[in-house]
Order: sequence, then C-alpha cells, then structure tokens
Amino acid sequence: MGEYLDLLKRNSNFRYLWWGNVISLLGDWFNLLASAALVTELTSSGVAISYLFLVRFIPQFLFSPFAGVIADRYDRRKVMILADLLRAVVVLGFLLIHATGQLWLFYVLTIVQFILSTMFVPARSAALANIVDQKDLIVANALDSFTWSTMFALGSFLGGVIATLFGNQTAFVMDACSFLLSAWLISRIVMPKREPSNTSAQGGWLEFVDGLRYLWLSPLLLMIGLVKAAGSFVWGGINVLEVSFANHIYPLSTTAFPRWLSIENGGTATLGLIYVASGLGTGFSPLLMRRWLGDARKRLTTGITIGFSLLAIGILMLGFVTSLPGFLVATFIRTFGTGTIWVFSAVLLQVMVPDKVKGRVFAFEFAALTLTESISVLAAGYFQDTFAWSLIKIVFIFGWFGVAVWGIWLFFFLFTRKRLNTDEETRSEISPSI
Repeated sequence: MGEYLDLLKRNSNFRYLWWGNVISLLGDWFNLLASAALVTELTSSGVAISYLFLVRFIPQFLFSPFAGVIADRYDRRKVMILADLLRAVVVLGFLLIHATGQLWLFYVLTIVQFILSTMFVPARSAALANIVDQKDLIVANALDSFTWSTMFALGSFLGGVIATLFGNQTAFVMDACSFLLSAWLISRIVMPKREPSNTSAQGGWLEFVDGLRYLWLSPLLLMIGLVKAAGSFVWGGINVLEVSFANHIYPLSTTAFPRWLSIENGGTATLGLIYVASGLGTGFSPLLMRRWLGDARKRLTTGITIGFSLLAIGILMLGFVTSLPGFLVATFIRTFGTGTIWVFSAVLLQVMVPDKVKGRVFAFEFAALTLTESISVLAAGYFQDTFAWSLIKIVFIFGWFGVAVWGIWLFFFLFTRKRLNTDEETRSEISPSI
C-alpha cells in the first residue's frame, strides 16, 4: 500500500478529491440500503424494485451527453461542487416519503438526484486525469476502486445497521450531510489550467456528437469505452435479484441477534452482508490483478478478459449454491471480476484519450453503461413478475449472458492484442483529428 499512501501524501489535490469521494460514497450506500428498504416496506412488487434502479440509471443515460459537454466546457471543480450541494437538498426530500401513494415522489426525487450525479461523474473522471500525473493514473484509479469498494462494504454494513436500528430517515439525513462535506473538500482543490475548448460555439448535442465521432474514428477506444456497458448488461439484473434473494431466500433470522438490537428486517441485514462481499471483491481485485499483471496496456486488456470470465463464473455459481455463505463466496468471485473490468477500462481511457474530449468520452461510457444496466434491471423484474420465473432460473439466464459477453470480448482481445504490444503502436492507432 506504500505507493498509494505516497500518492495521497504528495498530491494534495488528489487527496482532497479522494477524501470527498470517501465521504460521499459512504453516504451513497446508506442511501441505497435505505431506498431499497423503503420500497420493500411500501410494496412487495419485484418491478417496483426494478424501478428503483431504473430511476437511478435512465436519467444518467439521457443527461450524459450534456454532462460530458459541461465537463469539457466549464470548470470541473465548480461542476462537482454544485452537483454535491444540490444533491444534499434533494436527498432531504426523501424524508417526506411515508406511504405507498407517495412512491411517485420518491421516484421523481431519485431522478433529480441522479441527473445531478450525472453532472458529477464525468467531471470527476476527467478532473482526475488533470490533477494526477499519467504515471500515477493506475495507482489513483486502483485506489479509487479500493475506496469505492471499502466504502461499499463499510457503508452497506453501517447503512444496514442504521436503517434497521434507527430507520431509513436517519440514513437519508447522513447521506445529505456527506454531500455537503464532499463539496467543502472539493472546494479546496486547485485545478491546473486547461487547454481552451474549441467547441464552445456549438450546441451541447453537437459537441457530444463531436466526441462520438472521435470514438468512431478510434475503434480500439470505442470498444474499450463499451466494456463497462457490456459488463453492466450482465451484472445490472443481479443487483435487482440480490434484493429478492436477501428478503425471500436468505433473510437473517431475528433469533440470531441479541434481543436489544430489535432487528425488524432480516432481509436488509442480509443485503448489507451481500454488499460487504461485493465491496471486498471489487476492492481487492484491481490491487491484486495489477500486482500480478502490471501496468502495460496489453496487460490491462488481459485483466479485462479475466474479469469477464470471473463475472460469468460468479453469477453461475449463485444458481448452484444453497446457503448464504456460499452465496457470499459466489458474490465475491463475481465482483472480483467486475472490479477488474471497471478499473482497467477506466485507466485505458484516461491514458489514451486527449483531455479536450475526455469529458465527452467518459459521458458516452457512462451513458452506454446506464442504458444497458437499465435494460438488465428491467428484464430481471419483468422475469420475476410477468413470467413468474424462479430466482435461480433468472440467475442462470444472466450467467449465460455473461458467458456470451466474455466470448465477444475474448474475440476482440485476440484480434487486437498485437496492436497493444508497445505504447508507440497504440498511439499511432488513436490519433485521428477532431
């Protein structure tokens, strides 16, 4: 961990960005657990759970083109601060939700929250490459992933405890406070001067299309930009199924806890454990895979190939196990693959994409993954409610989706690996003008 701690010590801008991420992510998982618990309390519909994820994903897909333009045109630090402050206000609106008839308001507020999140994500991804030297990008992204996963595990555990002991409203208040603290930390970042954008005279949509043209002329980057979208098509539905597994198959019995804890919802506690396993898998995977494979671009694509295989294996294992410990092990394997896919593809884009289009490229990546994840989560809920298929059958369907995606990526990897033998060859492949 020495090089990760060294980066935090010597780069104060990254340190503030990282601490803001730590605080904000902790609140995010509080929010997710509380939201899932709230929807489960107000309705037993599987589609309602799918809607919870859909209203998080679809706004991001629709707004991403404009968010990418904003990240390239305006001060990325100010964009992140504004998004954090507005999200704090929106999250406090969740305190108004108390009855099934108010679910529409819950969904509306969630949509607004994630439109603001869409502004934040491309700005942060692009800003990371501005404040961190290229030689440190893999270290920074690996640390970001480990942080995301650690906060996933810790936030899920604490969020589950807080939601079950103190109620959903307490979790929502803590999430709002996390956004305020994140905004203050980001405000202390000093951004370096950037190359002026030459697209400010165009409309937002045309500027986004300009970024798409760059990707279209760079097939290698286009495929890397679609890596997360391919993965989210597989793991998105699993996120929905995990809620059902936690509540209906593996809920923790109240007899397993001391009476003074007053556990009201064993399913929420189980979901917290599942998220802990997910956090450990996604957290340790980029650290261990990087230690094994190294930082070369060809090695990073090899890691993505391994990640897709572990994703498929882990999901198929979910259908075979018959106990909560087995489910948690399978979840760890699945998320070990997703963590590798996420970090290694992000590093490749940050290293290979010019700064003047980074925001739009990351916005495209974000839009694509939210679209496929939305399709995936809606399919999972539809399979449960319309076809009345068992959770095991649906898990196997997504597992075979994972095998198919792995096969497609493997073909691409074998076809392009020779181009990644040296950095010089790669740079010659990705130099179309904008």
